Amino acid sequence: MISQRLLIFARKQCRHLTNQRSRMTSPGITVRKIGPADIKYALAKGVGDSLAMPSFHVFLALTYPIALMWFTGYALPLLFPLMAGFALVGPFAGIGLYEMSRRRELGLDTSWGEVFDAVRSRSISSILLIGLLLLIIFLSWLFAAQLLYLAVFGAAPPESLLSLVTVVFGTAQGWKLIGLGTATGFAFAVAALSISVVSFPLLFDRDVGALAAVQTSVRAAVENVFTMALWGLIIAASLAAGFLTFLVGLAVAVPVLGHASWHLYRRAVVPAGPA
Repeated sequence: MISQRLLIFARKQCRHLTNQRSRMTSPGITVRKIGPADIKYALAKGVGDSLAMPSFHVFLALTYPIALMWFTGYALPLLFPLMAGFALVGPFAGIGLYEMSRRRELGLDTSWGEVFDAVRSRSISSILLIGLLLLIIFLSWLFAAQLLYLAVFGAAPPESLLSLVTVVFGTAQGWKLIGLGTATGFAFAVAALSISVVSFPLLFDRDVGALAAVQTSVRAAVENVFTMALWGLIIAASLAAGFLTFLVGLAVAVPVLGHASWHLYRRAVVPAGPA
């Protein structure tokens, strides 16, 4: 039943893409050259938005840690890949934050109800389609990580979190796993960042389709390789700090990064002219 529903959903999305080809090519979207100063500006604005609208952020940021703690009880070897993989789906998880920043920028109501209504109404099919793509990348990363773990340590699961940490960081096989996992994860991270760095904010800002949003995002990444690499490192370091503080730091890192992503989009893509 679930597989049939997924198949029906996929078919609907394909029809949506076919019917919206004229929108999806979206000529006229101009990408700027940005630098570290723009990242600094975006982070400052992200902090400002987080301080101005704090209650929703705490709720959003804590949903993933709760899910993580539940899931890793059943899949302990995937603890590190799950934590690292959060960055892959983070852009989709932050869609409410983009809308809050957009509404605050325009002087509109940022209450929960208004934000959820906007999320449901603005390009929802394209947002879900790109979100599904990120989910596929995330699941592919988990599958690759599982295969790496089995290749290095075999099928026997670790007895506890302490034994997992000991074997990963205290053995030659563990460092081999870290090296291979980092290289593999880097490839997935580049793909996810490239297609999502400005695509979700663009869908909230303009009437474009999924393909145009992804194309613009990839173009922004290609034309700003150093800046986007720096942005990716900042995201990874912030999330790592959040996890190292027993997940409490995510309540700060996730909203700041989400809001900052909106403002980085504003710096990277030239605003649309008057209608």
